[in-house]
Amino acid sequence: MKLVSAIIKPFKLDDVREAIAGLGIEGMTVTEVKGFGRQKGHTELYRGAEYQVDFLPKVKLEIATKDEHVEQLLEAIVEAARTGKIGDGKIFVTELEQAIRIRTGETDTEAL
Repeated sequence: MKLVSAIIKPFKLDDVREAIAGLGIEGMTVTEVKGFGRQKGHTELYRGAEYQVDFLPKVKLEIATKDEHVEQLLEAIVEAARTGKIGDGKIFVTELEQAIRIRTGETDTEAL
């Protein structure tokens, strides 16, 4: 099993959700986060005063999936989230050692 964590632009969330729903992925966790990478942030003007916004709003998706579904999932996220501009985001894939569905006690891939 793998845990896929994707950090994307907030307005791309619906596109990504629709793309992965077509793969039969049944669930994901979505968290509103802030951060920066190469994009570094930007300056904004508020009531005539300029200020630096260091952390930009992003959305973090966490999706647990079977090993055989990882490549399709990654392709779907990349295609749906890509704008071609700086700040499109990143995807991280980590090994998931164990999963347990609390309600039923099912474990590992049955719990997904």
